[in-house]
Amino acid sequence: MRTVALLFAIALGIEAQTVSVTGQVAIVRKQGAAGGADSANAVVWLTPFGSASAPLVKPGTFEILQKKKHFLPHVLVAPIGSTVSFPNLDPFFHNVFSMFEGKRFDLGLYESGATARVKFDRAGISYIFCNIHPEMSAVVVAVNTPYYAVTNKAGQFAIADVPAGRYMLAVWHERATAKAAPATIREVTISPEATALPKIELIDAGHLILPHKNKYGQDYEVPSRSEPVYK
Repeated sequence: MRTVALLFAIALGIEAQTVSVTGQVAIVRKQGAAGGADSANAVVWLTPFGSASAPLVKPGTFEILQKKKHFLPHVLVAPIGSTVSFPNLDPFFHNVFSMFEGKRFDLGLYESGATARVKFDRAGISYIFCNIHPEMSAVVVAVNTPYYAVTNKAGQFAIADVPAGRYMLAVWHERATAKAAPATIREVTISPEATALPKIELIDAGHLILPHKNKYGQDYEVPSRSEPVYK
């Protein structure tokens, strides 16, 4: 009956009622662990049940800067089909690549002031690195829904304009342990009377992204003082 009513409302040009969904994600750490009480950069998204209620996912254009040997932002969430630019703002070369999960790509070596782009055409989590600087890392989470958010330092988030209905709630954080995965996917029902989600707790694995190889599957070379300044 709810689906019939929704279709009837659409036929009459009446917009379905939407709400702002709020919640909090807490990264639970051992006492004295690095990161303190910071629960930022958890990605939360809602996927409706059933093809009849599938939302229109609009691809966008996003940007991850390369500046002072960092990717900014470190975590980016985007609808599938979106394009992400990787401008090089450093006075030396970078080589952005992802050869692990999610979207696989290699942008090659490019100079200061140049920009390269990647289209993230399927849902998944892409771990991104620089082939020259092993300390650089970023994550792009591509989702098949317009209902998503990234938490602030307090772990708080808000997802605007969510229609009432049943959803699959998914939560991801790079520090979460593998054991936390089943608890990060659950069914929720959103209504005007139920817009605040229960607090979500993730157990900290004690590290960020694990040590990784370069794009050739080899260890990074230890820099020497004789290296050119463009590296």
